[in-house]
Parts: sequence; structure tokens; C-alpha cells
Amino acid sequence: MGITSSSARRVRRAGTAATAAVLGILAVSAAPAVAAPDGSANKPPAGSADKPAAAGAAEKPSAGSAEKVPAGSAEKPAAGKAAGSAASAGNAGSARSAAGIPLAISRLAQGPGRDVAITIDDGPDPRWTPQVLEVLRKNHVKATFCMIGTKAQKYPELVRSVAADGHRLCNHSVDHDVTMDHKPVAYQKQQILEAKAMIEKAAPGVPVGYYRAPGGAFTPDSRAIAAESGMRPLGWSVDPKDWSRPGLPAMITALEGKLPHQPTVLFHDGGGDRSETVAALKQYLPWLTAQGYHFTFPARTTL
Repeated sequence: MGITSSSARRVRRAGTAATAAVLGILAVSAAPAVAAPDGSANKPPAGSADKPAAAGAAEKPSAGSAEKVPAGSAEKPAAGKAAGSAASAGNAGSARSAAGIPLAISRLAQGPGRDVAITIDDGPDPRWTPQVLEVLRKNHVKATFCMIGTKAQKYPELVRSVAADGHRLCNHSVDHDVTMDHKPVAYQKQQILEAKAMIEKAAPGVPVGYYRAPGGAFTPDSRAIAAESGMRPLGWSVDPKDWSRPGLPAMITALEGKLPHQPTVLFHDGGGDRSETVAALKQYLPWLTAQGYHFTFPARTTL
């Protein structure tokens, strides 16, 4: 028996519906997955090529640390003590600790104009710190003293003398390990926090507002540890290399050369014979005053 025209129309409609159903199934299977609440549905698989680019900053992450170097925060250590005066850490953007302290290394003096910050490292020392204090006192200069924890523990009366004269305190680690940037994060944390506690114990109630890495050996971790503890990472912009005893004329030439904007100047009251440092301060501080500079402290809470 032949197929009627009405039967043929029913067959065609059924075929069209079946085709549409198949196409609908295919369309659903090809659609992108809806992201789960935590976004995991669209995450690239482990080991995929969609990884952050390697940090190009010269500042090395701590040994064993997976933390990436923040963009533009490079601290490029040079050989020896001069490391801390290397290229600027750059603009760390708005990176700050919970305490509001920027993670970037401070190299500027506070103030709007011709301001200079004098910083004194590696003390306190029973022979040289009193002499440095006397020169500062005669020139009406307030400085920032970056103290080694074990020395602050040994000579607490000198820490108190520094604070009593209105100078500010800076943490320079427990024992001045210039290889800290190659050590584990736990070691860096111990060096920074224990030194802070030693200095605070020597001068109760006096804040320790800065941290300067020995030899400028900063890492992203050490800067973060310092900032989270209320201390601004502190570098310098003028280094007469008094620690190497280059001779007074060489030091004065370096100090009175072209000064950067709002300079932070590095001196030492510990670590050896500092007679050249005392002599240089006697000449340099009056010279700065004659040039119209005002003495202040390093920038602490501004980028």
C-alpha cells in the first residue's frame, strides 16, 4: 500500500525534530563551561604554559622562597659594602605593609627641599659612638643610627645616649651577616626581629623605625618582614666608603661631589678605626649647612 501525502508530511516533521534535537545536543556540548564559584572551572591545567613571566629584577628571592620579586623593586647589590648604594629600588607602586610602611627601599631624606639625612652604621661602639655624637651635637644635627643587635645588647647605655640626643634608631640585623640574601627566609626573619628586640630592650620605649640590610643585602622577604614589623627598609644614596678608610681627601671629594635629590648619606661608627669618619663629619656637616641644607631623617612612610 502506498504512502499518503499526510503520512509523508508526518515523517518529514519527525525527521526535522530529530535533527534539531541532535544539533541542540552538539551545541550544548561545545559551549564553554560555567565557572564554579571559586573560578576553578576555567583555570589552566597544572603545568600549562599560562604561567606568570619570570621576574626580571636583579634582587634575588630568598633561598628556598617561592615569592616573586615585586615589579620594579629591584635592589642590585654590588660587591662588598657598596651594594646598598646600587641602582634604586625603583617605584614599588602602592605596595605597603599592613602597618602602612612602603616595601620599597627608602633613599630620600624627608622634607620638601634641600634636606639631607645622615645615617650612621655598625655601632654602637664605646670608642667611636661618643665621638660621633659629640660632632653631631656641635653641629645641631639629628641622625639615624643603624645598630647591630649584639652591640646594642652589649652597650645599652650607648643606645640610650643616642636616643637621648634625639637621634633615631635603625635595625642593622643581629650580627651583620652580609650574606643574608642567600639565606632561608626563617633565618632572615630571626636576624631582623631578634635585633629589633635587642635594640628595644636597650632603650625601652624608643621606636626602631628603619631596617637596613647588612651590605645592602635586601630580599623581597626581608623588606616585607621589616615593613610588617613597622620598619621602613633603608638604603642610601651617598657613600664616601669611610668603612674602607680611603683617606680624608677622598672622602671629602666623594661627599661634596654632585649630591642627588634629598640625599641619604652613609657613615659608620663601628667596625674598625673610625677616626677618618669623625674627621670627615667635622668638615662635611658645616659644609652642608653653608650650602643651605637642612638635616632631617630618611623618608619612612612615603614612596
